[in-house]
Amino acid sequence: MTATVVARKPAVGDAYWVLGGLYEIKVTSEESDDQLVVVQMTMPEGMGPPPHTHPGAEAVYVLDGTIRYHIGDETVEGEPGSFFYVPAGTWENFEPLSTVRVLVEYMPGGNIDKFFAEVGEPARTRDLPPASEAPPDIDRLISVAARYGMEMRRPEGM
Repeated sequence: MTATVVARKPAVGDAYWVLGGLYEIKVTSEESDDQLVVVQMTMPEGMGPPPHTHPGAEAVYVLDGTIRYHIGDETVEGEPGSFFYVPAGTWENFEPLSTVRVLVEYMPGGNIDKFFAEVGEPARTRDLPPASEAPPDIDRLISVAARYGMEMRRPEGM
């Protein structure tokens, strides 16, 4: 496949509810010939991903809200305008300290968009999903992540 031009307006394209957040796919792996996936994530306070690695690099730009980002052995807080670059294979995760909106680029794409589609559910609206009574199925996340070249581990205390 050859990469295509993507010009996507707000609220257009695939969107999933993942781990209590809204993940809007701006550019898919397929559209970019696997060079890039771009996702806008809106997450409520306390609903970040478990510790994980990616087979490629990740760049995160904070649009709204504040996060605490754990990258390798470092912890850094971010606010609107903060930028983070995470090299391939680096253990990382973040905790929203408020409702947060971030723009995340995965390079190469690595089908991370397909991972989100598999572990999430299609968003019925472009809002945060209703709060879940059940905790996330971490074992399922770990299993699915492995199929997409990621390592994932349980957060401490789970």
